[in-house]
Amino acid sequence: MLRDDRFARAGLLAIALVLVGLYLFPLYWMYVTALKTGTEISAWPPRFWPETPDVAVVEVWERLRMGTFLWNSLIIALGTTAVVVLLGTGCGYALARVRGLWMDVALFLILMMQVLPSSLMITPIFVAFSQFGLLEYPRLSVILAQVAKLLPFYVVLVRATFLQVPRELEEAALVDGNSRLGAFLKINVPLARNGILVAAVLIMLQALGEYVYSRSLIQERAFQPATVGLQSFMGPNTSDWQGVMTYAAIYVTPILLFFVLLQRQIVSGLTSGALK
Repeated sequence: MLRDDRFARAGLLAIALVLVGLYLFPLYWMYVTALKTGTEISAWPPRFWPETPDVAVVEVWERLRMGTFLWNSLIIALGTTAVVVLLGTGCGYALARVRGLWMDVALFLILMMQVLPSSLMITPIFVAFSQFGLLEYPRLSVILAQVAKLLPFYVVLVRATFLQVPRELEEAALVDGNSRLGAFLKINVPLARNGILVAAVLIMLQALGEYVYSRSLIQERAFQPATVGLQSFMGPNTSDWQGVMTYAAIYVTPILLFFVLLQRQIVSGLTSGALK
């Protein structure tokens, strides 16, 4: 029996390692391709490691002025996250605490907003922003568009977190003389901080990878984020694949490091809920 258990565990471990390898292989291939020359990239059969690694980080950074693209991405991501957290935390709390038909309808509408793709929403958003003159503020227009897209996702996550905070603690705070707002800020928000942090991190990661709104609403190169700047390597007849992969590696690496540093907090917030 013990031997069978060992074989079963070894088999499950082997399957897990294969799945992890398949999942991480595109990331590995991106970094390897960034080190290859054009000849090695187009060689067949493909090589899994370049013979003479060619590091083009400095060239790509200076040629495309990647600092500007990364700065724009950071502004858009931080702005989107701040607005979503500010608006969505209270909304998630209200949906968790106030029950009724209208709240159920509101939650249903929020869930329906989440399934709408960006490619479907960009046309009415572009027309509305044009009417209100928001296209003159390109980064602000992208922030507002992303808030409309990501806010439902954040509200659903934070609502589940507030549902785990016992009502008795909030009622005790009200008995002690706190207002509803005071109980929300002093009791609910501190206890739900893990869930709020996780949801905010997920929103920021999605905002960093957004492309459709930025490509459609920002025309000036000086305000475009890094996701849009990547197309500078793509032309009608040729594509600089080494430049594309080097650019992608520069952009993705800080995000990966950020996620690795916060992985324990993220997993803790996802698994333990609001209370420990």
